[in-house]
Amino acid sequence: MILEMKVPSPGESITEVEIAEWLVQDGDYVEKDQAIAEVDSDKATLELPAEASGTITLKAEEGDAVEVGAVVCLIDTSAKPEADATTTYKGGDEGGNDDNVEENLKKEQEQTENTGEKAPNPAKETYASGTPSPAAKKILDEKGIDAKSVSGTGRDGRITKDDAVNATPSMGTPTGGNRGTSRSKMSMLRRKVAERLVEAKNTTAMLTTFNEVDMSPIFDLRKQYKEDFKAKHGVSLGFMSFFTLAVVRALKMYPAVNSMIDGKEMLSYDFCDISIAVSGPKGLMVPVIRNAENLSFRGVESEVKRLAIRARDGQITVDEMTGGTFTISNGGVFGSMLSTPIINPPQSGILGMHNIVERPVAIDGKVEIRPIMFVALSYDHRIIDGKESVGFLVAVKEALENPVELLMDNDPRKALEM
Repeated sequence: MILEMKVPSPGESITEVEIAEWLVQDGDYVEKDQAIAEVDSDKATLELPAEASGTITLKAEEGDAVEVGAVVCLIDTSAKPEADATTTYKGGDEGGNDDNVEENLKKEQEQTENTGEKAPNPAKETYASGTPSPAAKKILDEKGIDAKSVSGTGRDGRITKDDAVNATPSMGTPTGGNRGTSRSKMSMLRRKVAERLVEAKNTTAMLTTFNEVDMSPIFDLRKQYKEDFKAKHGVSLGFMSFFTLAVVRALKMYPAVNSMIDGKEMLSYDFCDISIAVSGPKGLMVPVIRNAENLSFRGVESEVKRLAIRARDGQITVDEMTGGTFTISNGGVFGSMLSTPIINPPQSGILGMHNIVERPVAIDGKVEIRPIMFVALSYDHRIIDGKESVGFLVAVKEALENPVELLMDNDPRKALEM
């Protein structure tokens, strides 16, 4: 029986995928549920499992864009696995085994003998080949030219004084060193990210406002409770829970930031679905923490860990990255001091976190060293005014600098469920 394998729908609104990589070869025997290919959509890279056991016949090439529901391979379910199955390779441009190479060389040798043609003699090379004379070396050094880039006309390829005098590199052309290039096709996911970033720059009136946060109070809380928190809940007490809950509080105070433009209308949300930008093996992923307004510190940290692991292992689904009303991006984990994050359309705002550096600050008229983080809010000025954007970022700053009162209701142990 021949089974036609069709491309399943990876998610709503996705009509096309791209064959990123075949994990099997044409004619291989595959087992049911074995991963046979990786397919790219505009949101994620997913594995395609075999629907039955049998011999596979590929119907699409790597890099092909295929519609959802299209046949990409056939599986002969009547075939049986061979006990001593071995993989063979084609000769020619695709390579071959040693026997094929020896056979080809033998044929070439016989052909040469039959036609009477002789292979050209290689140029004679000695220790002098490519070596400049003392006078030539001085001239090349003065010009800053590498001797390797000069062809010698002297005996046995030696570089003469005239060769050095006539050697003139092009303006700005580096001499020596590797100047190779490589070309690779961008994945559908990467192309979609690029399109969305350009769309955000071209279709939104994006503006960015900045502030700084004294992280000392959060440092003190983590130092006091992080060990007990991890022992009880199995997750670390990180910065993301503080930032997520501070953002939720600020979104309730400034609902325009938790809105987006829909045609000629402004669509506002009474819930907070927070997108978090994480780095995965296939590039940037933006999974969503649903209804973050209902989560505790433990709830946020557990969800962040779950989504990060799924993104790292390539198991994240399209549904887990769909939607979101506001985004938090943490460039600080890569060492970024300050940046202007780009809005994640159709959202209207994104908060950028950065690295934490000890800096001198004025506290009650005295200079003290405090751990400071710069934060940035990029927003769509079409629906968010400057007053709201600045107020939102100040509200985030206030909550982070006074978390016990504003995020924990003056009871840290209860808030952390200790």
